[in-house]
Amino acid sequence: MAISVNIIGCDNGVGLSRDMRLLADACRRAGAEVTITALAVERDKLRKVRRFFKIAQIRMWWRRVSGAALPRFDINLMVETIRPEYFSWAATNAWMPNPEWASSRDVAASRRIDVILAKTRHAERLFAARGCRTRFVGFTSLDRNDPSVPRERAFFHLAGSSSSKGTDALYRLWCRHPEWPVLTIVRSRRAIPLGGDDAPVTAPNVELREGHVDDAELRHCQNRHRFHLCPSETEGYGHYIGEAMSVGAVVATLDAEPMNELVGPDRGLLVAPSGSGKKHLATTYYFGDAQMESAILRMLALDDAALDALGANARAWFRHNRERFQANISDWLAAQAEAAGTRPSTAP
Repeated sequence: MAISVNIIGCDNGVGLSRDMRLLADACRRAGAEVTITALAVERDKLRKVRRFFKIAQIRMWWRRVSGAALPRFDINLMVETIRPEYFSWAATNAWMPNPEWASSRDVAASRRIDVILAKTRHAERLFAARGCRTRFVGFTSLDRNDPSVPRERAFFHLAGSSSSKGTDALYRLWCRHPEWPVLTIVRSRRAIPLGGDDAPVTAPNVELREGHVDDAELRHCQNRHRFHLCPSETEGYGHYIGEAMSVGAVVATLDAEPMNELVGPDRGLLVAPSGSGKKHLATTYYFGDAQMESAILRMLALDDAALDALGANARAWFRHNRERFQANISDWLAAQAEAAGTRPSTAP
């Protein structure tokens, strides 16, 4: 029987939900039977306390006292957060962390994890240095390419609801350069206001799109803009970078881990960071105005042939990386199935 995989993570409607769908698709392509255990987002401390009294735990307790068999999977694959209450659901417990969200509780619980699947080499080194059994598998993003959309020499920044995309610094910089082309920023309405007291509420060359943007419209924006600015402070993987590369855009990001694992000088522009900080296990990086100004001017100076070459290299890397991720997941699941021998899958 096919090996069974239970993917566990918060269904937050954005990055984590996308991660679970992409993982599920890769596991199914590898021949696994996949179940997604989607958990509600815990927005306050009360919900964190209630985590230990979830219906799942009550159900397991009832099965124990009633003599019924527990739900059984070959593998639990936990996304971003370790959930010890689900350990008994599977013979093997794997964790796919995002270092910037790896709490001290997760790091302590990682000693009970059988294997950590690393999205980036950066994460692989971080957890291997802590003595964890770590395996690099990489990751991928959605393919957003639509060649029917004409490309324009315009700038795009997809901030979403994240506060670590360098959005405010990018906005302030653009406000000081009214001579630059229009920068379109797409962000959540819940995000903190841009600019503060020392910057204008709006700038003539900034198109600010806040709130819900239809997916078809967003995809059109991603394809229409030739330049994508992605100055992330840190990333677990970097979906908005991966998606930008999928459409063949010229991407500018920071020359720091793990962003420079995705973007190299042959397929985009790297901006030297001017400062750093910490967020859980990750190091955060920040750009200086002079470095970003230089990158913008370099992008504007590129001719069409250079833009086409960088964009083609970016898309080629995206496609190769997607194939490599699928191969790595398939190899890992094949090794797990071989280790399990003929033990049948009994997932519900």
